[in-house]
Amino acid sequence: MRFSLFVHMERWDEEVSHRQLFENLSELALMAEAGGFGTVWIGEHHAMEYTISPSPMPLLAHLAAKTSTIRLGAGTVIAPFWHPLRVAGECALLDVISNGRMEVGLARGAYQFEFDRLAGGLPAADGGKHLRELVPAVRALWHGDYAHDGEIWQFPTSTSVPKPVQQPTPPMWIAARDPASHDFAVAQGCNVMVTPLMKGDEEVAELKEKFDTAVANHPEVPRPELMVLRHTHLHSPDEPEGWRPAAEAINRFYRTFDAWFGNKTTPRNGFLAPSPESKFEDRPEFRPESLRRTAMIGTPAEVIERLRAYEALGVDEYSFWIDTSMSHDEKRTSLELFIKEVIPAFQ
Repeated sequence: MRFSLFVHMERWDEEVSHRQLFENLSELALMAEAGGFGTVWIGEHHAMEYTISPSPMPLLAHLAAKTSTIRLGAGTVIAPFWHPLRVAGECALLDVISNGRMEVGLARGAYQFEFDRLAGGLPAADGGKHLRELVPAVRALWHGDYAHDGEIWQFPTSTSVPKPVQQPTPPMWIAARDPASHDFAVAQGCNVMVTPLMKGDEEVAELKEKFDTAVANHPEVPRPELMVLRHTHLHSPDEPEGWRPAAEAINRFYRTFDAWFGNKTTPRNGFLAPSPESKFEDRPEFRPESLRRTAMIGTPAEVIERLRAYEALGVDEYSFWIDTSMSHDEKRTSLELFIKEVIPAFQ
């Protein structure tokens, strides 16, 4: 099982500049490359200070110039906010800039807040049809001349300029949860990325079952790969309560996610306060004690034990999701522990 880093610029304090956050992200990505990570992933989010990435492309192009081996993942491009020609061309350009290190993840989108601003109020739940139309169109454009007459997009004969370095195409990933999305991804020959969020490792096993079912239903397709993405934080064995600051920070992250996802409050200059703790009094999965168990929080030995189970399950890539609302110094210390003690156990 290989490892990747999933990272964004997170702004929780107006006193911290965006430039500083950019430098922090760059430092973590360079640490990941030096430490043996295979890929760095950066997603797409709009007008949210707690997850800053209006496009992964410029950040990844910057990292392409600063790195030499780590692969560069746009994870994920939100299908309803893009045109197939832009996805094909910008991803191919990143592949050229990085000399064949680009990977792209695609998703239907989740925040109605973003759909209200970028997609004319389209219900976020309807983003799946954009995803299903986008994926084969992008692949066709990478191959050469292609005209598209779909439900959502129509355009005359066009092609991706430039063409990607990787042939026949760069790796494509689909963010999947329900059986239909797993089936679509596998049928298209795309790898699958899953995020168990606040659910335990039993959810990882259930998502793996959905993936396996989709693979079995498409014997004509070579088996794609499966990635698991989880909030991750390591602490020293000398800190018996070292899990608590991480669990409390991830609780804050999820309460902020809830506020944005609920889409009921107008943000102020890109900031939205976390939903109050009182809202989750009957939601045990939000409690720090529960998040200690579900998020990948622990000493190196504890994390290795859990990751061994993921490896035995057949997970191909584990993605260290470092967005936790913790400080940069805390993130860096956690990542250093992972590099020093966890990665060697899997080499």
